[in-house]
Amino acid sequence: MERLIDVIKEKADAYHGEVVQLRRHLHANPELSFEEVNTAKYITQFLKDHNIPFQADLGGGTGIIAHVGSGDKTVALRADIDALPIQEMNNVPYKSKIKGVMHACGHDVHTASLMGAIHILN
Repeated sequence: MERLIDVIKEKADAYHGEVVQLRRHLHANPELSFEEVNTAKYITQFLKDHNIPFQADLGGGTGIIAHVGSGDKTVALRADIDALPIQEMNNVPYKSKIKGVMHACGHDVHTASLMGAIHILN
């Protein structure tokens, strides 16, 4: 019988390229706090594409709660999705397309990692 950790590692390896692409998309398309409308749409489309149930537009309009599994115990995983008002000076293919806004805080990585984790858990 395959151990759970081996299944998780196998799926993480399989989804690695997808998570890198998610991160690069998020990095290139940053939005400031309370303005993450397109980011929320991107995340909810990912959830729809992977048949992961979710609730969206919670409170401020950009909150999303995805649901995986069932039972008495719950684990919550959380990521911020906002960027900072900083001009990106890096020269990479996925450089911010938005003048004066960039993911300098790592929220693009956190969000992409969480999207990968929920894909694995699903």
